[in-house]
Order: sequence, then C-alpha cells, then structure tokens
Amino acid sequence: MSNRWFAGSLKAALVFAAGISTAVCQDALNFEAEDAVLSGTVVDTALAGYSGTGYVTGFDEATDKLTFTVTSDSLKLYDISVRYAGIYGEKRTSMILNGGSSSEVYFAASDTWATAEGGQVLLEEGDNTIDFVSNWGWYLIDSITLTPSAPRPPHDINTSLVNPNANANAYALYDYLISIYGKNILSGQQDLAFANWITENIGKTPAVVSVDLMDYSPSRVEFQGNIATTMEDAITHHRRGGIVSVLWHWNAPTGLYNTDEQPWWSGFYTRATDFNVATALADTTNANYTLIIRDIDAIAVQLKRLQRAGVPVLFRPLHEAEGGWFWWGAQGAEPAKKLWDLLYDRLTNHHCINNLIWTWNSLAADWYPGNSTVDILSADVYSQGHGPMSSEYNQLYELGGGKKLIAATEVGAAPLPDLLQAYQADWVYFAVWGSQFIDNPQWNPVDVLKKIYNDEYVLTLDEIQGWAGK
Repeated sequence: MSNRWFAGSLKAALVFAAGISTAVCQDALNFEAEDAVLSGTVVDTALAGYSGTGYVTGFDEATDKLTFTVTSDSLKLYDISVRYAGIYGEKRTSMILNGGSSSEVYFAASDTWATAEGGQVLLEEGDNTIDFVSNWGWYLIDSITLTPSAPRPPHDINTSLVNPNANANAYALYDYLISIYGKNILSGQQDLAFANWITENIGKTPAVVSVDLMDYSPSRVEFQGNIATTMEDAITHHRRGGIVSVLWHWNAPTGLYNTDEQPWWSGFYTRATDFNVATALADTTNANYTLIIRDIDAIAVQLKRLQRAGVPVLFRPLHEAEGGWFWWGAQGAEPAKKLWDLLYDRLTNHHCINNLIWTWNSLAADWYPGNSTVDILSADVYSQGHGPMSSEYNQLYELGGGKKLIAATEVGAAPLPDLLQAYQADWVYFAVWGSQFIDNPQWNPVDVLKKIYNDEYVLTLDEIQGWAGK
C-alpha cells in the first residue's frame, strides 16, 4: 500500500467534500495495449479485427500483466472500458490503479473482440499507472478507453418491498436503508465472533452482522446433528441494536460424494455433489424436487424464529450463482432463477415469512430473476487494496435501473470511505468475510480498519441505535 495511493485517496476526499464536478468537456482517451509496458505478456496479431498494430496476450501466469501510463492535467474521475477477446471462455482480470486499489473486471466469453466496462478510475494530476494483472488469465486485450465520468443522478429507490405482505419490521429496516443511501455506508462483518473481534481490536462494532444458515441444511444435520447457533447470534446482534443479514451455504439435498477429496461438509460446492438442480426442478413429482422442498421447509423453521423475535432480515440465498462453483448455479442461469422463484414463493406464500428483504447476489443481467422478487442487488468482491469496487457497483446500478439499493455483501478488504465517495460508489453496506480476511493484515491492516471505522461516512453499531424509529 503506497503513500502515493493514500495521498491520492485523501485528495479524492477533498475533491468530493468541495463539491468539485467530476465531469469535464473532453473527448475519450484511447490507449493501445501493444504500446503499453508488457510483463510476461506478448504482442500478437493472429486474431483479426484488432485496432492499432496488434493486441496483447500471454496472461497465463499469476504475475503476467500489462501496464498503461496515463497522464492527467488534474484530479479527474474517468469511466474505463476494455476492448478484449474472451476466446478461451469467461474470465476476470485484476485492474490496479497506481499500485494501490484493485478491482476485478469481468470478461464474458466471446468469439471475437468485445468491450467490457471496468468501472471508474480516479486519475491524479500527472502520470498514473493502470495495471491489468492475470487473475483468471487466458484472455486478449486490444485497448482501453477512458471517458470523463458524469455525476450520478439523485437516487430514486423503489419505496415498496417486493413481498406485498412484508411486515412493519421489514419496512422499518428498508426505510432506514433508503434514508442513508448515498449519504453513509453501514459497516458490516460476517459472523458474530468476528464482529466481536472488531470491537476488541478496533474499538468499534459493526452495524451489520451476517450469519449463515449452512449448518441447518438437512444433509449437514444428518452428519453432524443439530449444532448450529447462528440464529441465536442473529438475535443477539438484533437485541443490541444491530442489523442482521443471512446467507445460506446450502449443502446439496442429496448426492454428496463424501470422499477424502470432497467431504460431506463441502456439499454446497458443485465439485462435491452430483445433485443436478435442472433435473430436480424439471417436474414436481421427482424425489429430488421433494428434497429441495424439504430443505426450504427446514430453513423456514429458522427464519420463523427470527420473525417471532422481531428481527428483520437482509436475506441473501443462492449467492454467487453465476460463478457456477455452487450447485445452484452449476446448470446455468435458468435453473438458478427457477430455484429463486421457488424459494421466494415457498417462504413468502406458503410459510408466510414476511420479515425478509430479498437480496440478489449476481451481476449478470441474464441471471437476474427480475424486479418483482428482488429488493436489493448485491455483489461479493474479493479485491485487495480497499478500493471502491466501482465496476461491480456500476453493473448493479445498470441492472436495477437505479431503482434498487446496492450492497457489498461480502468483501475481502473493507473499502476506504473517501474512495467510495469520490467514485460515487454508494454501497448501502459492506460486510468483510471472516477467517483469513478480517483478521489477516495482508487484507485488512488494523490501522486501515481504524481509519475506516472512525470515518464519519461509515456507520457503526453505536451510531445506528434506534434506527427502526429514525
């Protein structure tokens, strides 16, 4: 983490605080990849249709990268797009600005050249470096284009929850989230134990605690018994004035390999089960469909405990579906959306669970179940450097047409508030993952966490007391 990066982020805060517009009357800037600095990468011309004199390939090792140097006459915010070819399938690249904050740029599979939106970059006055580092690797980069960012229009969030019978507790939370959106961000943490770790080490407590329904999955209970206590953790955090988020690492209903390589407890992974969600949902009479219903009903029991305790829930099932690494996304978008609709219908209409704020957790438009069953859009972002995650934010903003709240539901590194404001990345809350992330100084140094948790833009547990009445 360079001093230059911290200086830049401080300047960003000053610019934002002064109300200086990020929009300028200036043409787009284009930079050819073959003219950049190559590290472990090479110029090629085999794929027709490139601009300039060639393109860059050879992103096959973790350190392979491409470095552009961009000179700016002042501190300015730019939208960045990448002309690429995803001829080896869908990929992700790491984009690093000035050796500091990192973000992921998604490259969809393509037969020829395509354009990917990379979010935004805040260029400092003078020379700036923009690195593209291998990450998933095996893609081609032709050029990048920088266009001055226009200020984002005022937020216009839907005021109604998708469940027509949503209860007063759910609305109290939803209304509060709308009231702070774009003005503040709620601090958050996965697991109550790590939220308490923050209290002990940072001196502040997260406003949001996320808990997992994983150990209530029937196929896990079969092996380990009833050991889960995360509903108690959720109620504990609620009673101390906090906000609760719930996700579900849904162990496959059946078909767990349970080998040394893929043990039963990893059964939410595609690699650990032969459970096929597409065939299970093909009709309502097959045994695997029945097991899906059994599992949803088991989770309904736990969610009803929270409803009875007066806990409104930011509910995030089927997370990261488009990645395909979890069984609910392994068969593609359509079965995942069908499962979402079933889950929503079963919990809302059959079980009458009305304390849930439904949170979708994938970026791609073709995976989106639709506005009628989604309250909040979200992304899980594991990039180092405490950046604003503007690429993911902008994708979700477009997905929801500016009408949905947007949350950073899992992050590896807590975001710096001055960068969030400078990039207009108005995440309503962030939640850092637990073991190996929040307690890992390579991801979250304690001094940086203190800076974040003590910033007035970041709301902590003590600052949201009585939120239901605000």
